[in-house]
Amino acid sequence: MKKFKNLALLTVMAMGLTLTSCSKDTATVDEEQDTAIGIPQEILQKAQSLHFNTFDMQPTSMEKPGGKLEEGYMMEGDIFMTADQIMNMQLGGDITSKQYRTNNLVNDGVITIIGYTGNDSNGLTQKMRTGLQWAVNNYNRLNLDISFQLTYGTNWQDKDMVVFQVQGGAGGSAGFPSGGAPNQFVRINSGLNSSIYDNDVHEHVIGHEIGHSIGFRHSDYFSRQSCGQNTNEGSAGVGAIHIPGTPTGWDPTSLMNACFSTNENGEFNGNDITALRFLY
Repeated sequence: MKKFKNLALLTVMAMGLTLTSCSKDTATVDEEQDTAIGIPQEILQKAQSLHFNTFDMQPTSMEKPGGKLEEGYMMEGDIFMTADQIMNMQLGGDITSKQYRTNNLVNDGVITIIGYTGNDSNGLTQKMRTGLQWAVNNYNRLNLDISFQLTYGTNWQDKDMVVFQVQGGAGGSAGFPSGGAPNQFVRINSGLNSSIYDNDVHEHVIGHEIGHSIGFRHSDYFSRQSCGQNTNEGSAGVGAIHIPGTPTGWDPTSLMNACFSTNENGEFNGNDITALRFLY
C-alpha cells in the first residue's frame, strides 16, 4: 500500500485524534534548527515552544483563491501558518497523554464554508467537490456544537472557511484556528486529480484538513507511523493537548494520521468521534 504525505506540503492531513506516548517529555532543539535559513529567530523559537517539529520548517508562499500569494511557513508536511499566526498562537499547559489538539479552538456555532468553483487553477474538480460535501456531511451528522454550512461559488471573502485547489503533489494543507475562528484557507493539491484517488480519498484529505482548521493535530504526532517513519513531530508539551477518552497507542484508522493511502474510506473512526464530541 503506497503512503502519501498529506500536506500539500503541509498536514491534515492533520486531524489527529489518537496517539501513543512520546519518548521524551521535553523538546530537544537541534542546533541546525536555530540557524534555519530564511526563518527569523523569534519565529523559529515560538514554533519550537509550541512543540512543532521545525526540522523541515521552511518559508514559503501559498496561494489564495484567485492567485494572490500569502507568505508564511510550512511545518510537518501540511501545516501552513503565517508569521502572525505563529506568534499569536496560544501556549498551553502540561501534557499527560498522547491524543492531541491545539490550545486554539473554534467558538460554538455555524461555520460558513465554501468550495471555490472559479474557472481557474484554484477551482475544485468534481471529485474535490464530492469529497468536500461528504466530509462536511461527516461532521454535521455528529450534531456537534459547531456545524458547517456549505455553499459553492467564487464569493469567498466573507466565508469562515474556503476550500480550493492549488498546484502540488497529492494531499492538502491548512492552518489552525485563531481568535475563536477556524483557519480560513484549506488548500487541496492538484495531485489528487490522479485517477488512483477516488471520492473516498478526496473525502479523507479534505476532512483531515478541516480537522486541522478546527484545532486538531496529527493523531500519530508522536511517531508519524502512518508515513512509515519514526519521527516525533514534537515532544508532548504545550500546544499538543491530550483529549480525554482517546487511546494512547497507534491508531492506524484515524482520519487525523499524518499520511494517507489509496484505500482510505474517508470516515471518522470511533476515536475520532470521541475526540470531536469531547471538544465540540
